[in-house]
Amino acid sequence: MEGYNFGMIGLGVMGRNLLYNIADNGFSIAGFDLDAVKIRELQEGVTSATKVISTATVEDFVAALESPKKIILMVPAGVPVDAVLYSLTPLLSPGDIVIDAGNSYFKDTERRVADLKEKNLHFMGIGVSGGAEGARRGPSIMPGGDLEAFKLIQPMLEAISAKVNGDACTAYMGNGAAGNYVKMVHNGIEYAIMQLISEAYDLLKKGANLNNDQLYEVFKEWNSGEMNSYLLEITRDIFKQKDDLEEGFLVDQILDKAGAKGTGKWTSEQAMEIGVSIPNIDTAVTSRILSAYKEERTKASQIYSKNEITSPENTELFIKEVGEALYLATIISYAQGLALLVKASEEYSFETSLKDVVKIWRGGCIIRSVLLEKFYVAYTKDSDLSNILLDQDISEIVKTKISSLRNTAAFAAKNGISTLGIQSALGYFDAYTTESLPVNLIQAQRDYFGAHTYQRTDREGIFHTTWQTAII
Repeated sequence: MEGYNFGMIGLGVMGRNLLYNIADNGFSIAGFDLDAVKIRELQEGVTSATKVISTATVEDFVAALESPKKIILMVPAGVPVDAVLYSLTPLLSPGDIVIDAGNSYFKDTERRVADLKEKNLHFMGIGVSGGAEGARRGPSIMPGGDLEAFKLIQPMLEAISAKVNGDACTAYMGNGAAGNYVKMVHNGIEYAIMQLISEAYDLLKKGANLNNDQLYEVFKEWNSGEMNSYLLEITRDIFKQKDDLEEGFLVDQILDKAGAKGTGKWTSEQAMEIGVSIPNIDTAVTSRILSAYKEERTKASQIYSKNEITSPENTELFIKEVGEALYLATIISYAQGLALLVKASEEYSFETSLKDVVKIWRGGCIIRSVLLEKFYVAYTKDSDLSNILLDQDISEIVKTKISSLRNTAAFAAKNGISTLGIQSALGYFDAYTTESLPVNLIQAQRDYFGAHTYQRTDREGIFHTTWQTAII
């Protein structure tokens, strides 16, 4: 019997949809899951025009595949991946390829690459973004690992990925765990942008007293121009969703406690580990944690009552400035995440192309935005750009928006509206664009109490001073 081109282990919504996508694009594929219900659900969605088989055992699954076997795992990150590998790898032959398409931590992927290499097997980690619908219709796909293995699956990845101007939203992200790392940073940026959008919503609701119908119109207008993005698009639609359990809109009945799956935290931890400043991502993670303190926040709000919010004198101008502040803060969030990828590529020898990263993020993924076209142009001009804010064209955009960011941050601060993300974006920008920071004083303090030494502005070398205690 002719073997199937690919295999899929893990037939939850994401795995099943990705399998159907692969099958729709002319590849034969076998599916396996320990849950019989999921196997049945797979078969119910198979069409006569595709070649799909479900298998009852992992042995039957492996036997059904052509060589070299190309197996995709869509299972929860962590122990479940290792459990699958434990049962799967004894059944494989040298040259076979295992592809982890879940949100695995990149260091786990590095370990698995090394483990399977000892068995003469290829292991790849690929990031898949776009949610369940993206997996079905065309996601952004971020593969990393063995280049030889990538070339064997490249035609399939290009076929099933989203397309922008005819370009497939997938490209080789680099060595080792580069694919998982790029997806991790993607999710960190996603955290940051979602936080910023929520703050813009809060400012418009509390500051300008806009109702949900008005908010819909504002976000609709924002999304129709230079700010067009997937996250703004879905935010626009959320304001129109009626509650099917109570009167009114659903968004007003949703509890203000945010969930998280860990990728944002991983991004923050990684940035700290290799020394990259990403305060907008850090703030977004912290804000989700802070949102969980619902009971404490309620008590604190009763103790520290705030003055009534002073409405802006010109509501139309206020809305415009909030929009421009959101746009610029979004640019700054992207800048931080991309700067992390630059440093990580050096640190871990990924050899990641930032031009390819922003190219494949233009479609399919959660942070897709027309803004990424401008980034793509920037990296096309200068592939070694260390920070997108250093690009001339991007700087011209920033200069037209910075006053709005300052005015919005000031309004929020004066009126006690929490805008941790907007304030972080402004603080990062001001620090990044300041030639002389007050850190000279910090270095003096460190040398005073701990003899940590310092450098000077007027000569080379490392210095230490025996500091004199002031006479009071």
